[in-house]
Amino acid sequence: MKITVIGTGNMGGALVKGWCRAGLAQDIAITARTLATLERYTSVYPQLTAHTDNVQAVQGADVVVLAVKPWLVDEVMSQIQPALGTAVLVSVAAGVRHERIDVYAMPNIAVEYGEGMTFVEEASPYNINKVSELFSLCGRVQVVPAKQMSAGMQVSGCGIAYVMRYVRAMMEGGVELGLRPDEARQAVLQTMKGAVAVLEESGRHPEDAIDAVTTPGGYTIRGLNAMEDAGFTRSVLAGLKANEQKK
Repeated sequence: MKITVIGTGNMGGALVKGWCRAGLAQDIAITARTLATLERYTSVYPQLTAHTDNVQAVQGADVVVLAVKPWLVDEVMSQIQPALGTAVLVSVAAGVRHERIDVYAMPNIAVEYGEGMTFVEEASPYNINKVSELFSLCGRVQVVPAKQMSAGMQVSGCGIAYVMRYVRAMMEGGVELGLRPDEARQAVLQTMKGAVAVLEESGRHPEDAIDAVTTPGGYTIRGLNAMEDAGFTRSVLAGLKANEQKK
């Protein structure tokens, strides 16, 4: 499968690195506006094919991933559409629609490390199978109806930043309580890994798992109650719904 990624910014770059880690470098062509940007990738993955010409890059591709900023989609589409042929065109540009785009996908930046979460909008079985196979090399894929793509973007695409904000707050708290910054970072990240392992391996609901470590009158319940009094859950829900209110 020949893959072309148009745009090597944060998301496009993360996808390229994730697929290269999965052993696909020799099958990937990338584009960028400057040679300097391309060299940042080819210096690490010399098997990549690099272009500054989008039209040249898409010729002969089986899958083209459009990873440019939303306001550039129309400009890029006007360039590449005549040269796409039968390529499956996938857009990861949030909130932009175009009649030639075959599949809309919403990954998050963890695809770089093979731990991404990608929501893919329902499309033809052929296109969904091809795109799901490709994105599953970088993590998990969930195919959803169009009406659920916005929720997927908030929970996963944006949500990874919300999780990182929580991690930052926990680290700051650890330092305030006496840990060195590196100790706090290590402790918080391992605790996050542990929480994920508990939920994934046991299949338990988070509240059930919380109950297992919450002693009546103990430290944990007092901490949880203090967080809720400060608006923890309300803040998370407000963040998830903030963009819905703009529609």
